[in-house]
Amino acid sequence: MEDNLQTINLKQIRSLEPVVDEYGIGDDFILGEASGERVQQNETLLKMLRYPIRFDGYIIFFLKKGHLRADVNLNTYDIEEHSLLISVPGNIIRVADYREERVKDIELTFVLISREFMSGIRIDFLKVLQDSMKLLDNPCIHLDDFQIGIADDYFKLARKIISSPLSKKREIIGSLLTSLTYMSADILARRIDDARKMGKEKNSARLNLVFEQFIALVNEYHNSERGMAFYAEKMCLTPKYLSKLIKQASGRSAPEWIDSFVILEAKNMLKYSGMTIKEIVYKLHFPNQSVFYKFFKAHTGMTPSEYRNG
Repeated sequence: MEDNLQTINLKQIRSLEPVVDEYGIGDDFILGEASGERVQQNETLLKMLRYPIRFDGYIIFFLKKGHLRADVNLNTYDIEEHSLLISVPGNIIRVADYREERVKDIELTFVLISREFMSGIRIDFLKVLQDSMKLLDNPCIHLDDFQIGIADDYFKLARKIISSPLSKKREIIGSLLTSLTYMSADILARRIDDARKMGKEKNSARLNLVFEQFIALVNEYHNSERGMAFYAEKMCLTPKYLSKLIKQASGRSAPEWIDSFVILEAKNMLKYSGMTIKEIVYKLHFPNQSVFYKFFKAHTGMTPSEYRNG
């Protein structure tokens, strides 16, 4: 938190407000459910995610029933029934279009895992997921009937282990996560094969790779670097050619993506940190408060103070 006050970890989420009906292992692992009446009791996480949040850990959503929309690094995805959504550390995530009449009808299992806990398992989950997603355009994994049954069994078994008197719960859950990772990697590999069989062009795959690399760089450097020349040099491309590729891949210009990340970061700081606006201006490398106010109001329609107080 000293370096990046707007990043929130699992311990801080637990301190803000306890999650009802939770199954947890300290500040490393939480498994919870939101369905039927329990959505109203157990929507702490969903309410928090109405605002953009950078979570220093892994989030897994398993939607058995209903429909949700989520923003991951400014891209909006539909989470349909029987889908798995996995978010990795550093992602900016938000539950879009949050409405009480919609969430009442969902059946959702969610898992929050600390970065430190995942680093102790015997497979590099982050690399498996990122390598697989490079060739896909949606982090939501749609499951078939067999996969739904397996996923449901995993979560039920995790609940039984955590609520049991077993003394090695942390190690057992770690092994279970290793197994779940292998299963997820297998599903993703099948999706990639299916995408290739459907005739995805090599050029399209390359375009996606460029876009993903650009977004990863913007995610890392947007606090201090907002010029195209910086990102183009990092990617060994000319600014003009990079701008053209980003527009082709996403339909939005590269500067629009950069500005959107800065706005999300500013909102995140205003919402979740105790920094003054002057400190936020310094953190985001704006020359002065006046420039920041104009930038923020042009993109949101309100001043930073109005957003924070609202």
